[in-house]
Amino acid sequence: MSFNLSELNERIQVESSFLSDIKNEMAKVIVGQEKMIDSLIIGLLCNGHILLEGVPGLAKSLTVHTLSKVIKASFRRIQFTPDLLPADLIGTLIYNQKTGSFETKKGPIFSNIILADEINRSPAKVQSALLEAMQERQVSIGEETHFLDDPFLVLATQNPIEQEGTYPLPEAQVDRFMLKVVISYPNKTEELEIIKRMAKTSIKPEVAAIVTPEKLKNAKSVVNDVYIDEKIHKYIIDLVFATREPGNYKLADIKDLIDTGASPRASIYMAMAGKAHAFMQGRGYVTPEDIRAIIYDVLRHRILLTFEAEAEEVTTIDIIKRIINTVEVP
Repeated sequence: MSFNLSELNERIQVESSFLSDIKNEMAKVIVGQEKMIDSLIIGLLCNGHILLEGVPGLAKSLTVHTLSKVIKASFRRIQFTPDLLPADLIGTLIYNQKTGSFETKKGPIFSNIILADEINRSPAKVQSALLEAMQERQVSIGEETHFLDDPFLVLATQNPIEQEGTYPLPEAQVDRFMLKVVISYPNKTEELEIIKRMAKTSIKPEVAAIVTPEKLKNAKSVVNDVYIDEKIHKYIIDLVFATREPGNYKLADIKDLIDTGASPRASIYMAMAGKAHAFMQGRGYVTPEDIRAIIYDVLRHRILLTFEAEAEEVTTIDIIKRIINTVEVP
């Protein structure tokens, strides 16, 4: 095992070297927001979709667009509005009078990176069309099924304010997102740098396309090979089951605060994200610290709270903290 692990570590050193290049290139445009960038990279490495939540002006769209430029990927931004139709997203059949037949006109979903801006502003039919693309990585137009490109990543933004005229995402759809990343304001030093860099009418900084889809594919292959011990698997299961059966983990006092615990997707994504996090640290094996580093983004949108929790102003973050501090670490 030691020889294999040593060999794996060497492969990781080679295959993960481009990650620092991505961050350095994105730093030409994006100030701070390391957490958001790391989460986007985890999504790329795991083929996982990400829900970004933050107030307007925190560079969510700019970060996603910049990432697509850095990895030589096609990018489309779709502004979700109440009058958006499924055909606006996936495409439709157009009648060709010359040939007397219908032709497929593909929609913007046929890109590598999709920025679904303010996803909760569109009705259920549009969300369900996006859901098929996210889950099956294919769309149906007429009687034909069209497969989407690889990589295919949906990065959806959600505005926590101005909830008028929004359609809350169904729990089933929210569960499809690998991570939910909550983005905070920059600190004073970062905001000062933002002003210096962006408060100009001249041309803004540009980035170079330095990562090919092939390089990304090789990295994904190595991430799959990252070693995760049986003890870590059991640790993940204990963390997830503590959201469902808190009484069995000395957490009886939070039982009445949780309406629904995390689904099996939480276990799957926690293991995958843990591997990706270890890969990003240049390590060939997963540690409990890797799991603790990604657990908030994996679980925050999968734990539904009761009215009692809302009345007591208890958040999912509070619940996750209690679970982390109580469940035994291997």
